[in-house]
Amino acid sequence: MDIVLDNGGEVPFYQQIADQIKVQIMDGKLTPGEELPSIRLLANELHISVITTKRAYAELAKVGFITQVPGKGTFVADCSSNLIREEHIRALESDLLVCFSRAYALGLSAEEILFMTEVLLEQAKEGARGTSRH
Repeated sequence: MDIVLDNGGEVPFYQQIADQIKVQIMDGKLTPGEELPSIRLLANELHISVITTKRAYAELAKVGFITQVPGKGTFVADCSSNLIREEHIRALESDLLVCFSRAYALGLSAEEILFMTEVLLEQAKEGARGTSRH
């Protein structure tokens, strides 16, 4: 499991850890049932507080990405495909919000943004058809 913390960022360490583990689960790099490092071990590896890693694991457990078994350890949960799909949709919504905000900042009207969106959707559909043929 690879986790890189950004000391200069505005995102708290516990959130960086939780986000990176979540992405690795969603991408299949961490698989259901796989054991994660103990809270203490992860804290030592990252040179941070045990409280910080405990909070990261608590956040992940709260949303169903990991399970904590007292006396046995912390494991990647058998996430349903619906949970993973919802997380991907949330990430996509966030990306689209950034794009639309940027478009408005450039002075584009809603009609121009909708037209651009329709054109790009058609290109994406064509690209998907092209890749499914191969």
